[in-house]
Amino acid sequence: MTNRDIIVIGGSSGATLPLKTILGTLPKDLPAAVFVVVHIPARSLGLLATVTAAAAHMPVHPAADGMAITPGNIYLGVPDYHLILADGRIRLGRGPRENMARPSIDPLFRSAAVSYGPRVIGVLLSGLLNDGTAGLDAIKRCGGLALVQDPTDAIADEMPRSALSALEVDLTLSATRIGDVLADLVRDPAGPPRPVPPELRLEVDIAAGARVDSDVIGRLGSPAALSCPQCGGVLSTMKDGKPLRFRCQVGHGYTAELVAKEQENSVDEAMRVALRIIEERAELVRRMAADGREAGRRALAEMYDERAAEYRAYAETIRKAVLQTLPSPEPSGNEGAQEE
Repeated sequence: MTNRDIIVIGGSSGATLPLKTILGTLPKDLPAAVFVVVHIPARSLGLLATVTAAAAHMPVHPAADGMAITPGNIYLGVPDYHLILADGRIRLGRGPRENMARPSIDPLFRSAAVSYGPRVIGVLLSGLLNDGTAGLDAIKRCGGLALVQDPTDAIADEMPRSALSALEVDLTLSATRIGDVLADLVRDPAGPPRPVPPELRLEVDIAAGARVDSDVIGRLGSPAALSCPQCGGVLSTMKDGKPLRFRCQVGHGYTAELVAKEQENSVDEAMRVALRIIEERAELVRRMAADGREAGRRALAEMYDERAAEYRAYAETIRKAVLQTLPSPEPSGNEGAQEE
């Protein structure tokens, strides 16, 4: 029986330090391959140097399309490509961004679950919002194990807390313990294979760059009265899995939390534009009132003065609303923590 020989690790904000700790703890003779996706900007090279230094006892490779998967090696997601596992090899996908990221954590986790089922161990680290929860759900549905960094140990605890609230994870550990636990788990035999849900295969194909249209999305979900934050297309609610998620007609994927965040930004911007327009309108009418007085048209000037006052009142109402929508500053317990 095969052991648990596929480890997939995902993280975002604050994930670099725990990742270094975990990889530095893994043994040189690890009988498993390790795959890492940390949400990074395009053309970023810092993660490769960081991981190579932390895991000097193991070979570290930037993922390349067609690269064979070998135990005892670490493979890193590269900027602007989804990291996908299939048939013993790595595929680099240029499919739509998921949760505004490419590479994204969920496509890596999902593809590992589809290809390797119970042989997979998924590890979710520090990060904002709830990226990675859907991928961990896919791993669990296919018989794999789900490990989550202890939220109290994370610089950004939202991703770990999301996974813990949505799923029955197998272990919750501090970063200092995860590496040692992985070294033990990979030597255990994997469980029996489970049927792979067809929607997971379809989402892996989307990340790889397969054709996406309304028929494809219709097999995954049903239309919602919401617009895609990236392209403006209609979003569809995904039928299965956790957490609540959406995809648009071209394949962009989001959790509900990310859609809400993007909508909040759009509302704030719209209110600020409205404030500018009304303030400009008040200034214009004020000038028209002054011009009427100079021309001796008192009644017209008074009418414009009333309108200017009305517009200024509208502007003040919108200004107060804009200020109320701003998040309150919260004290952080990690002021001294820095991510390298």
